[in-house]
Amino acid sequence: MPLLSSSGIATDRHGGRVIASAATPSVFDLVASEVDDVLTEAVSGRIASVQGLTVMAAGLPVPVGSRCTIRTRRNGSVDGEVVGLCDGCAIVSVLGQVTGLAPGDPVVCRSGPPRVPVGQDLLGRVIDGQGRPLDGRPAPVLNVRYPLYRDPPPAMLRRPIDQPLGLGIRALDGLLTTGRGQRLGIFAGTGVGKSVLLGMICRHTQADVNVVALVGERGREVREFIDKDLGRDGLARSAVVVCTSDAAPALRVRACFHATAIAEFFRDQGLDVLLMMDSLTRMAMAQRQIGLAAGEPPTAKGYPPSTFALLPRLLERAGRTQQGSITGIYTVLVEGDDLGEPLADAARGALDGHIWLARSLANRAHYPAVDVLNSVSRVADDVVDAEQRAAVLEVKRVLAVWNDIEDLVSIGAYVAGANADYDLAVQMRPAVFAYLQQPRDVGVPFEQAAAELKALGERIRQLRAELATAAERRAAK
Repeated sequence: MPLLSSSGIATDRHGGRVIASAATPSVFDLVASEVDDVLTEAVSGRIASVQGLTVMAAGLPVPVGSRCTIRTRRNGSVDGEVVGLCDGCAIVSVLGQVTGLAPGDPVVCRSGPPRVPVGQDLLGRVIDGQGRPLDGRPAPVLNVRYPLYRDPPPAMLRRPIDQPLGLGIRALDGLLTTGRGQRLGIFAGTGVGKSVLLGMICRHTQADVNVVALVGERGREVREFIDKDLGRDGLARSAVVVCTSDAAPALRVRACFHATAIAEFFRDQGLDVLLMMDSLTRMAMAQRQIGLAAGEPPTAKGYPPSTFALLPRLLERAGRTQQGSITGIYTVLVEGDDLGEPLADAARGALDGHIWLARSLANRAHYPAVDVLNSVSRVADDVVDAEQRAAVLEVKRVLAVWNDIEDLVSIGAYVAGANADYDLAVQMRPAVFAYLQQPRDVGVPFEQAAAELKALGERIRQLRAELATAAERRAAK
């Protein structure tokens, strides 16, 4: 599997083969970043009022998105971000606590677009939404700055998604194949294994680099994910951005864009990056808090319009370009296991596919709890061969028939020989379910998953032919 070497070159783990250009920033990049910082003009205003988590700053003629620093009377400071303008005042959403802020406190702001430091030293590190280390180690040395709110790649400059990306999960690689540069959503209710599945993907994926954003999670869950689900091997080739549930809403939103900027840096070095964000729902909830505090009207489920406008701005930045690719996997927490919930529906429309984790499967200890029939990868047919596509159809037919007759089998009403499709589903169910299940500490290479699926599809076809022949013989008698 390709890795970044200490020199910044992507090499193959087994053979040392160079697969990408140097990740070291050019002199032009370094100078451009410094010039941007020098030329950014600092302006100042003062707090007019504090409303909830937002500050109204008068005399602050800066654009939306500008980064601010509020100086308190106790010689402290709180960072913030301009999220709106109203009646000559800038609406600043603070990135910390509002305790201690008072009218008249100075607000210093740079009018230039916000940038974040990025670099190869982020691999193996855990940082917060402002780039500060959380792992107890010295701050990483980062000499390049990327725009926090960068425009997505133009549509006509994107490369087509025609290559698969192995995730190491048999059910996904075989039946719901992911392409390099695809954006995929993992939809589920609480407690059905989203974090465990993300950790498995981090450890076993064929991507060169992982960028993981843990947004709105409980602190205990973050540590467990890094230590147990991600593990030492997964962390070694990952950059992790953490923003727990107690952080300010603006910081939670910022963490998602910060992680995306880090992924863009590695993509621009010619690497295939896997960006995993847990969760998109909690980012939307944070934006809901910001929007309502700024005076936006609530719409569906109380979400303001800015929430639904923010989703494509974030999601469209992933994809495949001339340099490399960002494959995005975003978890969506579905309230009441209802896929028709407004946020889940909006996310499905913006993504290139969705994986549904079914509680009914999780309750039977079927892991990963992927509901194949209710999931879809919109690029799967473009990245696999005809034999694998045919095998996928065979397995789905078996699963669909089994779902129809499961209750009949449970109550003893099923009669063998009455229906060939029923017989096929009953006999092939154990093999199909064995293929779909996988221990959390076991990774399956993409080639192996595809080969096993093709063999399973062939078994189904052979058994169907045998059952059809037997039915003809019974009819002839």
